[in-house]
Amino acid sequence: MQIWPGEPYPLGATFDGTGTNFAVFSSVADSVELCLLDEERNEQRIALTEVDAHVWHAYLPGILPGQRYGYRVYGPYDPENGHRCDPTKLLLDPYAKAIDGQVTTSQSLYSYKFEDPSERNEEDSIADTMVSIVINPFFDWGHDRPPNHEYHNTVIYEAHVKGMTARHPDIPNEIKGTYAGMAHPAVIEHLCELGITAVELMPVHQFVNDPYLQEKGLSNYWGYNTIGFFAPHNAYATQGGGQQVQEFKQMVKAYHEAGIEVILDVVYNHTAEGNHMGPTLSFRGLDNANYYRLVDEDKRHYFDTTGTGNSLLMNSPHVLQLIMDSLRYWVTEMHVDGFRFDLASTLARQFHEVDRLSAFFDLIHQDPIVSQVKLIAEPWDVGVGGYQVGGFPPLWSEWNGQYRDTVRDFWRGEFSSLPAFASRISGSADLYEHSGRLPMASINFVTAHDGFTMRDLVTYNDKHNEANGEDGRDGESNNRSWNHGVEGPTDDPEIMKLRLRQQRNFLTTLAVSQGVPMISHGDEMGRTQGGNNNTYCQDNEISWVDWELDSDQKELLAFANRVIELRHDHPVFRRRRFFKGLAKRGGESDLGEIEWFNSSGQHMTEEEWDQAWARSTMIFLNGLAINEPDERGREIIDDDFILCFNASPDDIDFTLPKQTYGQTWSTVINTADDSDGSKYSANAKVRVTARSIHILRSPRGNEDE
Repeated sequence: MQIWPGEPYPLGATFDGTGTNFAVFSSVADSVELCLLDEERNEQRIALTEVDAHVWHAYLPGILPGQRYGYRVYGPYDPENGHRCDPTKLLLDPYAKAIDGQVTTSQSLYSYKFEDPSERNEEDSIADTMVSIVINPFFDWGHDRPPNHEYHNTVIYEAHVKGMTARHPDIPNEIKGTYAGMAHPAVIEHLCELGITAVELMPVHQFVNDPYLQEKGLSNYWGYNTIGFFAPHNAYATQGGGQQVQEFKQMVKAYHEAGIEVILDVVYNHTAEGNHMGPTLSFRGLDNANYYRLVDEDKRHYFDTTGTGNSLLMNSPHVLQLIMDSLRYWVTEMHVDGFRFDLASTLARQFHEVDRLSAFFDLIHQDPIVSQVKLIAEPWDVGVGGYQVGGFPPLWSEWNGQYRDTVRDFWRGEFSSLPAFASRISGSADLYEHSGRLPMASINFVTAHDGFTMRDLVTYNDKHNEANGEDGRDGESNNRSWNHGVEGPTDDPEIMKLRLRQQRNFLTTLAVSQGVPMISHGDEMGRTQGGNNNTYCQDNEISWVDWELDSDQKELLAFANRVIELRHDHPVFRRRRFFKGLAKRGGESDLGEIEWFNSSGQHMTEEEWDQAWARSTMIFLNGLAINEPDERGREIIDDDFILCFNASPDDIDFTLPKQTYGQTWSTVINTADDSDGSKYSANAKVRVTARSIHILRSPRGNEDE
């Protein structure tokens, strides 16, 4: 075999049409071997003798896509000083574009013996580990273009590739649970009818099925355990051998053709190698101290702010390069439209504190590619000072955990929740405006993958995680949920009716709140997990979406379609800027962009806001005072709306305020009665059912439709 010097950049395995360049970083290695494998994992070792700036490299003519490979690194095994090189472990390329296989529970993956951790284990891991694959980077994208939906026009749908497709009756069995299944017309049609503009996929970077879960007969379903930051997860592909890359690209292309963006939930805060007792799969054996944050006083142990055993070292230039190269790759080569960063506060920990001016943010903001896609933070981690809702810099949106908690509290009737509810549905200016951010900074959600589904939120007071095998110790206990009188399913028609109404209340609140709404997959049709609020290990019917709907679920889905359509049709619900006080147009009135009234039709007073028992309000949205231009610079004018929120246990008569411009008001949404099409005149009384929302519209110009 010919071995040419090759180049130190780009890192990874790069096929150029006639051969492949291999390049891998290790500053601590004494020597590195490239290992070429056949399908039976017979090994051919090639010593890499070219080293530039700690990058070991070679070019091999004739090495084609589909070639499996790995690395063996010879160097210090000195845990007390942070070094864990072990040539008996075949290592994944951190820049591998495709990965074959999964890890097993074998001791061979570990550098110590299970029966005596102080004793070295020199078993070879080649039969039990994952291996890297050379890919063909060429793909016909045709006329693919990113949809580029502006944030204020965006509706996000959080989805799991397998969970969305495993039980869909219209998807052929051979592609259920795969990227091809996710791209099936039946799934895309469902999302288009719902009004979704962006699908946010739970982790699709190659992840590890944790050995401890395998031993319990469970598996890592969610996928927050990344080992390959450039590789699509191979279990979601119909074919291996590198073809998973092509299948992923086909999926993205199909979504773009439907006008739907693809956002990836990414896990750059830690890797699947765990703590000091974890396996040696890649980074640990290549250059442990350069990739991981170690405890200063004892470098055998890892500084962990993720709860997973390790945290990547965010002040290492090589870690930052890895993350930025990965992000750019997924945008430029895989055509994705944005990222949601898991436990993003860890990425901001350049040293100990969460520092929003850390090098990570500097790199993101100056990058001409990554800075132009959607960037969404999960703004917390488990470390000290890790809760950072409202603390991320411009360009970033955040999962607004305060929105989730407040909306849940309001609709379960918690006292003193009205003022916070008003702030959340009007864009959370108290969290974001002071730093120059806009309503798009708030990703509004009531439920997500982590926690109850929307149906379970109104069905259970307590988590029911027995299937996880942890005696109920796992999962969040403070769910802010309410079972409405009975724990779990019931035949009581009144409780069933109220639970359905509460789900409509949540969906409507999301649709009319300023900011960016996000729906968790299946919530629009009443998906249940049987009260399990932590299905991270349930790759089965507990967590998969059930597409066989009863009559109530079909009605809920039709309602969800309608309320999201209302948001899309009316810019008054999706403003680009925060509300700014009074609007004076042609002497009509001094009514502002938004006005808050009590049930008597009078402006809310400070005393009324401060009443602990206040659980209702009426909002006027002024369609003439949006004060924003459209894409062509024209003034936006919309209809006027009145939103009556009643979270109290009693029906309330709301008197429509006299000051509003509209003389005729028509019901467009009544969460207590889907068929309600009532019309009202100015100053009329509107009976709003207990625990419901009533939305009325007055066409601009006061003409009847």
